[in-house]
Amino acid sequence: MAETESAEQPVIYLARREEHRLRNGHPWVFSNEVDTTRSPLTAFEPGDQVEVLTHGERFLATAYVNPRSLICARVIGTRPGEWLDAAALESRLVRAQRMRDRLIGQPWYRLAYAESDDLPGLIVDRYGDIAVVQIGTAGMERHQGDIVDALRRTLAPAAIVARNDVATRALEGLEQTVEVLHGDAPGTIEVRENDLVFLAAPMSGQKTGWFFDQRDNRRRVAQHAAGRRVLDLFCYSGGFGVTAAAAGATEVVCVDSSEAALDLARAAARRNGVEARMSFVQADVFDALRAMAEDGRRFDLVVADPPAFVRRRKDLAAGVEAYRRLNRLAVSVLAPEALLLSASCSSHLARERLHEVVRAAAVRGGRSVQLLEDGGQALDHPVRLGMPESAYLKAALCWLA
Repeated sequence: MAETESAEQPVIYLARREEHRLRNGHPWVFSNEVDTTRSPLTAFEPGDQVEVLTHGERFLATAYVNPRSLICARVIGTRPGEWLDAAALESRLVRAQRMRDRLIGQPWYRLAYAESDDLPGLIVDRYGDIAVVQIGTAGMERHQGDIVDALRRTLAPAAIVARNDVATRALEGLEQTVEVLHGDAPGTIEVRENDLVFLAAPMSGQKTGWFFDQRDNRRRVAQHAAGRRVLDLFCYSGGFGVTAAAAGATEVVCVDSSEAALDLARAAARRNGVEARMSFVQADVFDALRAMAEDGRRFDLVVADPPAFVRRRKDLAAGVEAYRRLNRLAVSVLAPEALLLSASCSSHLARERLHEVVRAAAVRGGRSVQLLEDGGQALDHPVRLGMPESAYLKAALCWLA
């Protein structure tokens, strides 16, 4: 379907009284909100662009659709005629880059954060002269070539990698792939953060290779690390642990189930001259915590930054139980008068629910607990007001007496 040349665009109509959320700035339309009698979703191909109208035929937004997905339409504009094409993509990427350059100040950041940057389905992380792209929707998949062209014009990168291997692509009817779209991508690349150097694996690491969203929380931990024994759980490539060691921690233990991730963490420790005060444990984190508790190991600062235990709303009960077990075990290895940073990247877990999990873990361990700081995602992951899902990261820094 041509996206811009026709004066009369295809339309989907919402059912009665289903426009409230879109009017308040949320950018998704769910399939059960569409009047499928007037606008059958099966009439569209994944990625087609449409106007979204109220039941009373008032304009709401432009969007691209996917009849195969529960999220059947994603907003791309709020004005008539605002379509997603090569020019719009480049304009929005340039705008997003301009903001990051001002806020972060060095070229290691999340350049594009999907709906928060009016680029639904698109993640771009920048690692100096390497760009890593992640496309999660059929609508954005149509524009992969335009995305590459826009990044080449705006960043002049040495390489562009597509990490299109996220499981959510299956919900859009898309295959999972990893490929180099431009240039030659090295196996490992440098990440500079908080005056330190880390290593990431853009072709094989988790997500796009690094978690920029925890930048501010790592800095927060560093402020309290000097002279303390630190335990970094789910350490991945050593972001929290190496930062704590560089800030003066007397001992740092990093635990992760992935030996490949620990190799990156060890390399970062060497690069920053802190390997003498660090040790690395390849193990299931829950098993490692039980063993440490039984051995009487105690730490002054524990960082618990697990993967998302709640990926879908229906997983909430099981996921909350996993967070409970993790935090109970983390409390069991905390020294008296110590710090716990408990994090969750599950958008379905409310901030207040995480607080309750930590409170219950402390009470069960016979400890009093105080919330000192309530962190979230870094500035290069801006929250789209009206879209609670975009505020996914929680990081509660607590003092346990």
